[in-house]
Amino acid sequence: MYRFLIFMLFCFATLPASAQDFNASADTLRAQTESLRAPAVPLVVHDPYFSIWSAGDTLNGQMTTHWTGQIHCLTNFVKIDGRNFSVMGKINFFNVPNMTQKSLTILPTRTIYVFEEAGVELTLTFMTPCMMDDLMVYSRPISYITWSVRAVDGKKHDVKIYYDNSAELCVHSIDQPVCGKRMETVTLDILRFGSATQNILARAGDNVRIDWGYQFIASQKDSGAKMCLTDDETARKTFLDFGNVAEVDDTDFPRPCQDRWPVMTCVFDLPTVGETTENRMLMIAYDDEYCLEFLGQKLRPYWRKDGAEVKEILSAAATEYDELSEKCAKFDAKLMADCVARGGEKYAQLCAIAYRQAVGAHKLAVLPNGEMLLVSKEHFSGGFGATVDVLYPTAPIFLYLNNELLKATLTPALEYAQSGRWPFPYAPHDLGYYPQLNGQTYGGGEKSEDRQMPVEESGNMLILLYAAAERDGNADYAARYWEIVTKWAEFLLEKGLDPENQLCTDDFAGHLAHNCNLSVKAIVALACYSRLCEMLGKTEDAQKYRSAAESFAKEWEKMANNGDHYRLAFDQPGTWSMKYNLVWDKLYDLKLFSPEIVKKELAYYKTVQNEYGLPLDNRSDYTKLDWQVWTATLADNRKDFDAIMESVYSFVNATSPRVPMTDWYYSSTAKRCSFTGRSVVGGVFIKMLEK
Repeated sequence: MYRFLIFMLFCFATLPASAQDFNASADTLRAQTESLRAPAVPLVVHDPYFSIWSAGDTLNGQMTTHWTGQIHCLTNFVKIDGRNFSVMGKINFFNVPNMTQKSLTILPTRTIYVFEEAGVELTLTFMTPCMMDDLMVYSRPISYITWSVRAVDGKKHDVKIYYDNSAELCVHSIDQPVCGKRMETVTLDILRFGSATQNILARAGDNVRIDWGYQFIASQKDSGAKMCLTDDETARKTFLDFGNVAEVDDTDFPRPCQDRWPVMTCVFDLPTVGETTENRMLMIAYDDEYCLEFLGQKLRPYWRKDGAEVKEILSAAATEYDELSEKCAKFDAKLMADCVARGGEKYAQLCAIAYRQAVGAHKLAVLPNGEMLLVSKEHFSGGFGATVDVLYPTAPIFLYLNNELLKATLTPALEYAQSGRWPFPYAPHDLGYYPQLNGQTYGGGEKSEDRQMPVEESGNMLILLYAAAERDGNADYAARYWEIVTKWAEFLLEKGLDPENQLCTDDFAGHLAHNCNLSVKAIVALACYSRLCEMLGKTEDAQKYRSAAESFAKEWEKMANNGDHYRLAFDQPGTWSMKYNLVWDKLYDLKLFSPEIVKKELAYYKTVQNEYGLPLDNRSDYTKLDWQVWTATLADNRKDFDAIMESVYSFVNATSPRVPMTDWYYSSTAKRCSFTGRSVVGGVFIKMLEK
């Protein structure tokens, strides 16, 4: 069934996607039964602040939330022949019955719900055109919400659609005062919310929501939409009782967000609905004006690089809606088909669940010289920005789909190191608490070597610099930072084979000396640096570092060998760990480690695997989602790949609590350890890098 679905998706994707036939692909998807249950469903997911999810199986079963779990309330009712039904959100005090949800489909750029009640079918689509071939559209903080309505009982029906969202979307806490405003262009009606006190980039940290900039909804004037700013009770009661919006805008601003809960509302009164589908579209947007601070400079988001203002991009987005609908359908169909071909149906669904989460944990900004920075935020793992051991597991999604974005994730650390601010001979861990990227704050920061990750971060950077160069076909990008890059290679040459007591990417596991997997990373990184040297015509250096990597790999096999597997630490017989860093040896045919090492490891993993995953190592039964997919990708056949991945799919279906997908969980229970909605799920795309 699913293979047929992918084929049909591709066929429909080649058809024109006007507003009238936008629902064609949704019609095809209707029969799908998802075998993976998303831990939480992406609705409007753009960046660490503009990020709205539904944490349940049905859209009308709970309130929508920000990824942090705080309510970011989106509400949708429909009135069919005078009868009210709830479509989105859970508003208990009006006692509105839920419209029956028939299906849910999550695709890379779209989430599609289908409801049916009273002879009417409603398809609700959330579309974020975050395809990576057009970075202006990719960075534009606008999502489309589309309602497609048709009769399924052969009769005619009167249908009205109601939408609202609260001012919670523009404040960190609900006691902060907000202001509302009505705006327009020649073709659009626009409503705006913003905090009364615009402290731009002043709030930083982990469990944080934005409280500067402005949130918008916009409708096309020819759509017949009616819009209003008022309090939640007035807005909802007016629609439920009379099918309309409140008569006048509320002007009692500024006031606290929790004071009579200001909402912006939109109502569509459709003509009589029959078998022909009626479509209505609303745009939801957020303009943060300035998005990051980088080494003392306030940066604009990428979409503003040529001076665009929010009215301009809303107008452009409305004009391009049909074109982008078609592009999203084609993109989703092709990516899903490619993922199915490479890893199977469930693997494709995992990639679809991960796609917007990975993209939406980043912000694309632009330096004054026009250069891009793509900055991740650590969600519930410290709140740091541009963390090197976060961009490393995230990298496969960008390496697969847009190498310029991969390089944009590396630029912050490279520019920081080259600025002279960073005093150590190895790569930094982070650039500060997001969005204030003014220097490393983790561990000893710039002041001491306390809790630094010297081998880890240096290895990460060298591996990814070569990955980017291999994709480009040249090492020009690495050459810009060659003095720094060489310093990191020299450090690994001295310290990488048998790492001293230090943290690795899995810093939650604590310090460990003689870490075998960390040693693998250093050895692979030295081979990658050798290839960079080759590309730049530095033949002598290339030979030197290649010889060292080969010699270290032979020593590693002797030092780590534990009979039927390889150890966690060189000096700890009887231990074991996932050797996920070996994946680059396979992907880039580095020919450092014997294939027998991988065969032996994969065979051993089957003996220690739990119901919901392969533990990270023998110290605990917790595991990491990203590393398991990397480890599975070591397999040279689908059977061994699936042997690891089936328990990963079981985790996705069973994990709790219902939050944007965690990457750190207990392999025996599927319960989250910590971390929510992090970018590292982009690492599941590593299977797509196989040649």
